[in-house]
Amino acid sequence: MSKRRVVVTGIGALTPVGKGAPDFWNGLVSGKSGTRPIDSFDISKFPTKFAAQIEDFDVSEYMNVKEARRMDRFCQYAMITADEAVTDSGLNLDEIDKNRVAVLIGSGIGGMQVFYDQAVQFYEKGQRAVSPFFIPMLIPDIAAGQVSIKYGFRGANLCAVSACATGSHNIGLAFDAIAHGQADYAVCGGAEAPVFGMGLAGFNSVRALSTRNDSPETASRPFDKTRDGFVLGEGAGMMMLETYESAVKRGARIYGEIVGYGFSADAHHITAPDPEGKGVVLALNSALDAAGITPTDIDHINMHGTSTPLGDIAETNSIKKVFGDHAYKINLNSTKSMTGHMLGAAGAAESIATVLAIYHGLIPPTINYEHPDPECDLDYTTNEAVARDITYGMNNAFGFGGHNTTLVFKKFKE
Repeated sequence: MSKRRVVVTGIGALTPVGKGAPDFWNGLVSGKSGTRPIDSFDISKFPTKFAAQIEDFDVSEYMNVKEARRMDRFCQYAMITADEAVTDSGLNLDEIDKNRVAVLIGSGIGGMQVFYDQAVQFYEKGQRAVSPFFIPMLIPDIAAGQVSIKYGFRGANLCAVSACATGSHNIGLAFDAIAHGQADYAVCGGAEAPVFGMGLAGFNSVRALSTRNDSPETASRPFDKTRDGFVLGEGAGMMMLETYESAVKRGARIYGEIVGYGFSADAHHITAPDPEGKGVVLALNSALDAAGITPTDIDHINMHGTSTPLGDIAETNSIKKVFGDHAYKINLNSTKSMTGHMLGAAGAAESIATVLAIYHGLIPPTINYEHPDPECDLDYTTNEAVARDITYGMNNAFGFGGHNTTLVFKKFKE
């Protein structure tokens, strides 16, 4: 089946290194760390006492406070970034067919905070104390629903949930919807708000987090030999996609083009990566095949790169298997070194970083790289941004349960 070309015309980001897409990008290329000590709750008994947090976030700057109280923070983040992406696209919403606008927005966990708060209410005061908004605030798909309701977008509306691959899965599915004619436009991405007591406790219990409490800002250090776990992050990333024909006809600014993706499973373990990387290799090869390109066409990969001892090695080895000698000619990076791991929002924010790297010809660094690991020996664009003309860039995102995604983006040319 012939496919339509799909381009990125709007972006929105709310991250630990910048509120709004321009600040996000500036934070990345300057090598800013978004990690700092947690002061919003008592962390005295936690092994990890820091997280990558959105600085000075005040929801009243973005929406009516009454409206905000009926949303978990992950949904607030999604609404804010969807607004930015729609506005950034320059679309005149009065001139498009809203039946043809899809909304695909996911969250890896959903309303984690509201679930905890309402569980406490139920335990202490009983059934009558549970809010009538509890379930609508909790469910991961509510962000897609809320965006649809706000704008009247009546196209395909859903939420793919695949842990830390969520954002990328939703972008890939949105690409499919447009490429195969089910929609002409799509708002897509991911949002997450896990930085509170239960969120931190859960990831500490599975021993996934760094405990570098003496230097939080350097705790996320992908590919560095002294890495000891990821940094919990929060935020959202959103894209507005549309057909090439629509964007060119209206003279839209086009950040880049999506040309393919690969989805796969490790079929190995609920949290640990497959050391042989079979699933990741499959996702990478599937993405290359879908894009109709060869490994030597790739200039840049924004890696999953979580800063975990096993994960960084497994991903590096998978890239070597697929790209061979060319792996050493690719500028790789992990923007998680700055943003922390934004879970269900990670793939979306990092896809935006990939598209902007292509658009600006500038690759953000992997910061905090100090001690080379002989098992991680590729070019990770360490500590300083690097200028490079990029034709094709990739983003990898993997999730607990063995979910793998690879998206392929291309420099836009008419």
